[in-house]
Amino acid sequence: MTPPSRTLTRAEADAFGRELDALRAEVLADLGQRDVDHIRAVIRVAHRAEAAGRLMLHFGLGPVSFVLGSGALGVAKILDNMEIGHNLMHGQYAWTRDPALDASYEWDNACDGGDWRHSHNFEHHTFTNILGKDRDVGYMFLRISPEQRWHPHHLSQPIVAMLLALNFQWGVATHDLRLDELIAGKQTWAQLRERARPFLRKAGWQLLKDYVVFPALAAGNAPRVVAGNLVANLTRNLWTFAVIFCGHFPEGVRLFHRDEVVDESRGQWYLRQLAGSANIEGGPRFHVMTGHLSHQIEHHLFPDLPASRYPEMAPRVREICERYGQRYCTGSFARQFGDVLGKIVRFALPGGPRRAVRPAPRCERVRSGEAPRLAPLGPAASPPAIGACPSASAR
Repeated sequence: MTPPSRTLTRAEADAFGRELDALRAEVLADLGQRDVDHIRAVIRVAHRAEAAGRLMLHFGLGPVSFVLGSGALGVAKILDNMEIGHNLMHGQYAWTRDPALDASYEWDNACDGGDWRHSHNFEHHTFTNILGKDRDVGYMFLRISPEQRWHPHHLSQPIVAMLLALNFQWGVATHDLRLDELIAGKQTWAQLRERARPFLRKAGWQLLKDYVVFPALAAGNAPRVVAGNLVANLTRNLWTFAVIFCGHFPEGVRLFHRDEVVDESRGQWYLRQLAGSANIEGGPRFHVMTGHLSHQIEHHLFPDLPASRYPEMAPRVREICERYGQRYCTGSFARQFGDVLGKIVRFALPGGPRRAVRPAPRCERVRSGEAPRLAPLGPAASPPAIGACPSASAR
């Protein structure tokens, strides 16, 4: 069992941060054509897989072409969701100034890109694993740590988790609607209607495309196309759920209270990202299919760097962690997912040790807890600095 991380002094944390800043600057200076070639190659594969899948579903007969067609379409949707959409929308290729690789990319997913960029890029990567601030902790439904208060509804969370896995794109799509705040009386129906506009527009298009337009084009094969799209979306949902949960909630990943991140330095921000993430071991094709989120640690440390660089950065990150006595949480897919499933079942029940917490500051914002405001990518970009506290009015 990997020992827990050593507690670093502020000076040690700052030194740790400077080493990671130096690694980031080194990769920034090396970005170039091979990075563009990689993402364009993945885009081509995704487009060809989608075309092949839809042709087999539209014109094929029998179960073999159905399995191959829905499988190819599922691969296309996974690549679009993970290696292409997730990474482009993080701005990882904004340095190319290519509109096709811009952060405004809109993916083949029920979640509106603007909503995702707010709930994920801003909220999750700013307040990673801070209870009450990071709404991705258990996706506001699941108790995955004894640090979270137990409520009777958690008894049903094994079933809730299964439903979330089957419908993961819809869980992500509705995340920024903040339905839990509506139930708690912290959001009005008028506010919800305003928030729901992008979601309804994007979700309506996805349903129309997959279950009306493409089936109509297939004429007599319409039921087969509906079923194939359903299988492809289900495949993408289950895979994405597994990868995301393996990177955030296995054993060894910890949560933070608000008082722990007050006046957080850049080095301490790096330490929080490290402690709140976990990697999944695998080969090159596996890493591409996960969007390189199998390197969740490197992604949380360097969210704006092209994810295809994470495998070559990982050994150096791990070596830095070892020198500073920091735990580097990694394991096989089976081990990490087994940990996640065990925690979902275990923490459905009350109990578990909770750390004593000092009263949080009166300010409802986490001072200096924002993710680094990163400089534009490119060889001339300088290491970023911690930004100011986000505005309380930010959506």
